[in-house]
Amino acid sequence: MPNIIPITDFDAPELDVYARLTENQLINRQEPEKGLFIAESPKVVERALDAGYQPVSLLLERKHIEGEAKNVIARCGDIPVYTAEFDVLTQLTGFQLTRGVLCAMRRPPLPSAEKICCGARRVAVLENVMNPTNIGAIFRSAAALNMDAVLLTPACSNPLYRRAIRVSMGTVFQVPWTFVDSWPDGGIAMLRSLGFRTAAMALSDESVSIDNPQLMAEDKLAIILGTEGDGLAASTIADSDYTVCIPMSHGVDSLNVAAASAVAFWQLGR
Repeated sequence: MPNIIPITDFDAPELDVYARLTENQLINRQEPEKGLFIAESPKVVERALDAGYQPVSLLLERKHIEGEAKNVIARCGDIPVYTAEFDVLTQLTGFQLTRGVLCAMRRPPLPSAEKICCGARRVAVLENVMNPTNIGAIFRSAAALNMDAVLLTPACSNPLYRRAIRVSMGTVFQVPWTFVDSWPDGGIAMLRSLGFRTAAMALSDESVSIDNPQLMAEDKLAIILGTEGDGLAASTIADSDYTVCIPMSHGVDSLNVAAASAVAFWQLGR
């Protein structure tokens, strides 16, 4: 039976997760087992539930109780379902809700890099990609274009930030991912120990084209993409088996990292 709770007190502590806690507070690095994230829209929430993520509470427009959120509510058991009209929710959260539904969910423990790469054929590695929009877009491309896993270096934005989840359309729940503790030395060594060759996406005199036959024929390949603006670190490029470029025209020297990921994943994920 759904536990429907109309919102009468904006200051209720149960609503802090939606209205007052920052993304860093939600992560809760001091007690990671208590970390939370917010999934937005019924479709995204359902993808999280399909992947086994545990819901804590829902916040939604009253009209969605028997509408778009009906199936989500049914799948979430007896967790609190906070409801109000659209204008009240906008006032509470400070922004318009996508499809009128938010779900607070628990952050699971992250798997090891070795675990998610074992058995994988194509892996994406993100080095210091800090924009949540780019993270979300890259995950959407990774899911659509045959990447088996995504590794992130410690400076990357967290894939479970609300904006990253929203931009990814919930594909962050469909592609296995984790952070690597040591990069590039430890991470590249780990990938090589599992049989991967590494391809650094970067402009260089040593770069091969993304359609290079030897590159495309590699049985196991890790595609490494760098931070916005600066690209990959020189040490990462030096340690990689390939340096790879996407041929450009009209004097353009590079693509946004999210756009570059889509091109790279399509070409090398086949």
